[in-house]
Amino acid sequence: MTAAVFFGCTFIAFGPAISLFVFTIAREPLRVIFLIAGAFFWLVSLLLSSLVWFISVQISNKESVAQQKGLLIFGVVLSVLLQEAFRFAYYKLLKKANEGLLALSQEETMPISIRQLAYVSGLGFGFMSGAFSVVNILADSVGPGTVGIHGDSQHYFLSSAFMTMAIILLHMFWGVVFFDACEKRQWLAVAAVVITHLVVSCLTFQNPNYFGSLIPTYIILFIMGTWAFYAAGGSLRNLKLCLTCKDKDFLLANHRPR
Repeated sequence: MTAAVFFGCTFIAFGPAISLFVFTIAREPLRVIFLIAGAFFWLVSLLLSSLVWFISVQISNKESVAQQKGLLIFGVVLSVLLQEAFRFAYYKLLKKANEGLLALSQEETMPISIRQLAYVSGLGFGFMSGAFSVVNILADSVGPGTVGIHGDSQHYFLSSAFMTMAIILLHMFWGVVFFDACEKRQWLAVAAVVITHLVVSCLTFQNPNYFGSLIPTYIILFIMGTWAFYAAGGSLRNLKLCLTCKDKDFLLANHRPR
């Protein structure tokens, strides 16, 4: 039973993201490099936020429950803000890198478009975020022990897997919307990405009321997915063509940089 829980939750959490990686990124070495670089930037943001939170805990009153709860909220907010700051820094770096690649390339177009960079970097952020969110939970799911034996929710592992999947996909959508907003200098859209990221992160404080955190998260996931689709140049017409397999160029794997 523990093996079934482990593999089931792993496939739920990482299945969609791994499928996207295999079909749209793995065949292109340049995309793989940018994905790994995006994961590294997320990791650095986590390191900085963890360092600040650790120092804050050490100098605080550890016997004060209210103070420790406040520090936990502070740590979540700081982590989100640092992630988005590093997303912006990565955007600026990719712009410079793309200009350099264009200068070295013999072609007139960029080797990889800014929309592809947004998608790839967002997926890199999501992979690393998902790994740190659920890896310890998956390790515990192997056993020994029985979930809910002391009256706790039996949906802990399953809920964590669905939340991780949502976070990974949200990072991908946030990346597309964020980069597009920076390109068009639409700072309200950038603020919307930061605010929705804060909301989703703070929703986890609703646990173990999993419905109170998962349902709003998936509503935000749907909204951001729709926004990212249109920000990437999508429309109902080319979505219909894609679903009916009549527009091969609509797929990112065959997308030509513009």
